[in-house]
Amino acid sequence: MGNLLVSHMKKELSLLQPSDIREFDAYASKIPGIIKFTMGEPDFNTPEHIKQAAIKSIEQNQTHYAPSNGTLELRKAAAKFLATKYQQNYDPTSEVIITNGATEAIYTALTSILNPGDKVIIPTPIFPLYIAITTLNQAEPVLVDISHTGFKLTPKRLQAELVKNGSAVKAVVLNYPCNPTGVTYSQAELDQLAAVLKGKPIFAVCDEIYSELNYDQPHASMVKALREQTILLNGVSKSHAMTGWRIGVLCAPREITAELAKVHQFTITTTATMVQAAAEEAFKNGLNDSLPMKAEYQKRRDYLCDKLTALGFECVKPQGAFYLFAKIPTGLIQDDQKFIYDLAAKAHVAVISGSSFGPGGAGYLRISYAASLENIQEAMRRLDKYVTEQRN
Repeated sequence: MGNLLVSHMKKELSLLQPSDIREFDAYASKIPGIIKFTMGEPDFNTPEHIKQAAIKSIEQNQTHYAPSNGTLELRKAAAKFLATKYQQNYDPTSEVIITNGATEAIYTALTSILNPGDKVIIPTPIFPLYIAITTLNQAEPVLVDISHTGFKLTPKRLQAELVKNGSAVKAVVLNYPCNPTGVTYSQAELDQLAAVLKGKPIFAVCDEIYSELNYDQPHASMVKALREQTILLNGVSKSHAMTGWRIGVLCAPREITAELAKVHQFTITTTATMVQAAAEEAFKNGLNDSLPMKAEYQKRRDYLCDKLTALGFECVKPQGAFYLFAKIPTGLIQDDQKFIYDLAAKAHVAVISGSSFGPGGAGYLRISYAASLENIQEAMRRLDKYVTEQRN
């Protein structure tokens, strides 16, 4: 009976496969002595003042339901953080929703705006969650390979895709700094993309979860150029090493937020009250918590780029986040899926295949340098030995 009932489930589920990123991570985790660079998980601990705020909240019995959109104190703190850091101005009473991580923010945003048959322009390589959620909503992901334009969507390409796909286009997804490439946009580049979208019935769904991890330039935002059409996603997972706390922030103009709140409310009701107290502390008193982490990430980035380049890998130097996207050099296995399994088995080093992130990723590796420099150095010694043996 179970097999029969499966055929009666949501048909779009048959189009999806479980995350091959997590599948490979689970496989690699079973190899003794392996060094992993697979997950987007800061290797730093949550700052102590944030943990203490959660403990205090529990001790004060703040364990009951919070308002669906989040406690007003947290929404005020998040809005002030965004305004102070990036000049993104949102009314905390009507334009901010606290979500169960950026993942739920992505789900809520796309579920709220998509109807069957709509199209979403998704530049790739990109974190595959956007593709899966678009598909689940019976909409069509339009995957736009941007690997030949510096891993950035250009205004010319965006305009061409709008002409090609017509009025079915409901949204454009942008993630900057980007997972998996670490590439980000300047404000001028975002302004040019905004000019293409302005006045059209198209949403810009902008995931800025890595906004605090920009290395070489100030964080830019579509909000500054296209606020009325932008749905903004952010959170504390990467900025404050709080991945397990599951707090995201979803912002949009008042009328749009009112509709987003319906999907949010009927999906999760609200996020955990004591966790919201911790996030409030992060936003209020952790304005610069990311700085020591970012400094360490930059050291790791520079070390990795130098070592990989010396081994013949072509590297996209990350401008933000903590991922390095490296093209497999000639003389080695060119199939990136086969490469990562061979590398794990023979060198005990685990990275993610570029093809997991959509068109333009084949032949690349994503290396998360949210790992200690000591582990990175040992992994490069192992990779050097592996490369030499394979070439010989």
